[in-house]
Amino acid sequence: MEDNFHNSSGLPPFTLTGLPGLETSQQWMLLLGTLYAVSSGNALILFIIKEEQSLHQPMYYFLSPINDLGMSFSTLPTVLATFCFHLREISFDSCMAHMFFIHLFSFTEAGILLAMSFDRYVAICNPLRYATVFTDAQVMHVGMSVIICSFCMVFPLPFLLKMLLFCKANVLSHAYCLHPDLIHLPCGVITINNIFGLFIVISTFGLDSALILLSYVLILCSVLAIASQEEQLKTLNTCVSHICAVLIFYVPMVGVSMAACYGSHAPKYVHIPMSLIYLFVPPMLNPVIYSNKTKEIRRRLHKILLGTKF
Repeated sequence: MEDNFHNSSGLPPFTLTGLPGLETSQQWMLLLGTLYAVSSGNALILFIIKEEQSLHQPMYYFLSPINDLGMSFSTLPTVLATFCFHLREISFDSCMAHMFFIHLFSFTEAGILLAMSFDRYVAICNPLRYATVFTDAQVMHVGMSVIICSFCMVFPLPFLLKMLLFCKANVLSHAYCLHPDLIHLPCGVITINNIFGLFIVISTFGLDSALILLSYVLILCSVLAIASQEEQLKTLNTCVSHICAVLIFYVPMVGVSMAACYGSHAPKYVHIPMSLIYLFVPPMLNPVIYSNKTKEIRRRLHKILLGTKF
């Protein structure tokens, strides 16, 4: 019986989950294509922002897809190993590191979206102060603050999990490691982990989404005060890319969270596609949104791909 129990000294491995019924198929080629599109699109946008002098502005610093690339490549090893090479076992420490980076980039993305909403608020509601509020130094401070806060939130999670006792088959619901998934596996009391997990979710995603909503309420009030309907539409159009980025980030995340909380009896082919959408759809669509709604990026992208000016 004792051989079935593992704690921090035992460090049990975990088993990742692929798509049921597709273990021997070649569907993973589509996954490889998706990963290639994600990395190529974000790398191209990053190159454009770096090379184009007119894009060296606070708004475009926030648009930089470094975080999307980090999220994609932090999940790349286990997802490819699970779907392409059928290597589903992952060591405890590797799973903890994997979980750490996924949540770090996820919290960082939420902080960046909040900073972008404040950028839009100042640009629309108080445009005369925009140049003094969003200096390069201030943008650097905001970026570092987001990274440090995200790191401090995620850092305790692996150590709290190491303190728990594992005595069951450690089979995860996804092809990667997430704290809400891992927390259901231990046999001991998980009250501290649950409370801390709830705290960081409320203080990051909950607070950030509430502040983003508040910023857009204030923006909408300011826009409605504009007499010309054409100017109203023109002003709101500057927010479209950010609103789309917020929706494609939060909607899949809420879907995965709801499935984890209330869909425990749902079949695996429901959970796993939703988890892949949560991981790969936002990084894949962000370059499309930014290049389509941002004239400077679209013009440079058109010139790179087609060799002509747009």
